[in-house]
Amino acid sequence: MAPDGRHIYVTHAVGIMSVINTATNSATGTVDTRGNPADNPVEIAMTPDGHAAYVTNRGSGTVSVINTATDTVTATIRVQYGPNGVAVAPDGRYAYVTNEGSATVSVIDTATNTVVATINVGNSPVTVAVGPDSHRAYVVNRGLKAVSVIDTLTDTVTSTVEIGGDPGAVVVTPDGRHAYVTNAGSGAVSVIDTGS
Repeated sequence: MAPDGRHIYVTHAVGIMSVINTATNSATGTVDTRGNPADNPVEIAMTPDGHAAYVTNRGSGTVSVINTATDTVTATIRVQYGPNGVAVAPDGRYAYVTNEGSATVSVIDTATNTVVATINVGNSPVTVAVGPDSHRAYVVNRGLKAVSVIDTLTDTVTSTVEIGGDPGAVVVTPDGRHAYVTNAGSGAVSVIDTGS
């Protein structure tokens, strides 16, 4: 959802993103997000000002940048194999992309739309969330059954929290004190004390 709540963006396996007007609950347009014709977009993250959306394209190993005012692709950024999750830091400076097939996270500078760092995080990183101060990113590693904690100031993994089960999605509370991780295998939610 856009920060102003006026539009919702939805990815489709056929390579497009639908734009939904929340006032009318109707689709107002579509955007072709594919890096190549066989691609499929996976996740979307909005910048805090709502001016851009970052969309992961699993097949081509790219991220599409969408101008939300014109609903057009303004940049295509090469990351690594199997991009899946994406999150934009609350300060809007960087976007973090999990590369499930490469066991890495790509860091994108949103001012230049270039990859400025690649962080090794472990087997099968699928989703990512950034804390409210933009200083930590939490990456779910399905293969490790754990969450990697990244210090975004140094782009290094500072700790790994074992979760167990089959971890999937992760969110951080607005105060930054806890991260919640879903576990498909156990039907439970793990709560991480972030120490913030």
